[in-house]
Amino acid sequence: MTQKSASTVVELNQLQFTWPGNPSPTLDIASLNVKQGEHLFIKGPSGCGKSTLLGLLTGINTPTAGTVTVLGTDLATLSASQRDKFRANNIGYIFQQFNLLPYLSVIENVTLPCQFAKQRKQQVVGDLNSQARKLLKKLRLPESLLNKPVTELSIGQQQRVAAARALIGQPKIVIADEPTSSLDFDNRTAFIELLLEQVNQANSTLLFVSHDPTLESLFDRTINLQQLNQAGEPL
Repeated sequence: MTQKSASTVVELNQLQFTWPGNPSPTLDIASLNVKQGEHLFIKGPSGCGKSTLLGLLTGINTPTAGTVTVLGTDLATLSASQRDKFRANNIGYIFQQFNLLPYLSVIENVTLPCQFAKQRKQQVVGDLNSQARKLLKKLRLPESLLNKPVTELSIGQQQRVAAARALIGQPKIVIADEPTSSLDFDNRTAFIELLLEQVNQANSTLLFVSHDPTLESLFDRTINLQQLNQAGEPL
């Protein structure tokens, strides 16, 4: 975190989430606050609710009880379309399953968020395609691949494209769900260095989910979701 700030960008208050048909909550979190510019490492075993939590933080899911407030906005007060717009403008998300569009090229996938998010497009310095190329170069993606469909890329290469897509336009919050799981050591190091460089430049808040304990020391704070979650039954 490059500069300290008292501003809270993520606040959970008495949060509960129960999947339809389940008798008990998947998540039950009394309180969690994340500050502007903070780099938060979220860990916990598989099934403890990490992906469910990320879905709530982005407005993909809505809480059963309690509140999720992001950048001063209670996400439950927004309509589905408003949550989509809010997410596009303010949150860069590196999905565990990538969620790339197979019929678009690498460059088109990376620049896609800025086509729908005016705020993020305004944050791009210079030409949008040039910025995308710079990000992909730093992530060691060969230039020869940039105009190819993403379906022609390896899994590790697709993951780097997903990272560049999340980073472009300097979103206020970057959420990364197991982003290094398909990368070898060299590419993992390059990815982490770029990610931290970009979030520091923008004073963005980083929420990073990972099972990799070697990365934990790079972050300002760690939470163990299994310990934080008071739900009686595991996911």
